[in-house]
Amino acid sequence: MKLSNKKIGITSRIVNASNYDEQRDALSQDWPPFLEKINLTPIFIPNSLYDIIKFLDEIEVDGFILSGGDNVGENPLRDNTEKKIIEFGIDHNLPIFGVCRGLQAINKFFNGSVVNSRNLKHLGKPHLIKIINKNLLSFLDKSIEVNSYHNNIITNESLGENLQEFAITDFDSSIEGIIHKNKPIIGVMWHPERTPNKENQLILSKVFHDKDFWD
Repeated sequence: MKLSNKKIGITSRIVNASNYDEQRDALSQDWPPFLEKINLTPIFIPNSLYDIIKFLDEIEVDGFILSGGDNVGENPLRDNTEKKIIEFGIDHNLPIFGVCRGLQAINKFFNGSVVNSRNLKHLGKPHLIKIINKNLLSFLDKSIEVNSYHNNIITNESLGENLQEFAITDFDSSIEGIIHKNKPIIGVMWHPERTPNKENQLILSKVFHDKDFWD
């Protein structure tokens, strides 16, 4: 059965344009074709709006993706934009999917923190993760390979309130996937848009297309 199209608001990193005295919002070109494959239309959310809540009201999206790139705390403008998005998503019961930095933003919102890791297996190398959540195991294998582009990790001790892990690494048991206990909020430490395989398509399809996923 063909999935109906959903509009998904997506955030971006802030970059300094070389040879120009200006900052720009930037989103990887991997995202649009990846989302298109699973009938999701990305709606770009700027970081520099005066009234982000008014904008979110007007675009009428079906959920949000907090994209990756850079660390939480490096740019207050982006931090504030994503904080407001999380608040809006909670108020309107809209699904939120965090990617790498986006997962860390969710964790911080719920009073968690990150730990800097010296384990080089987290930097630019694919590795295996274990799926430990019954709901996700209904459509994913117990072990899947993911990409990795981060040096900050989340542990059981640094996990935010009312969040639980659904995926851990096979080498240091750091948390690679989180899900809220009673809200439609989920995050992963890998970048699904960079590896648009069946598993990553399934995860995002479930999050945004399948209401039963959140029951």
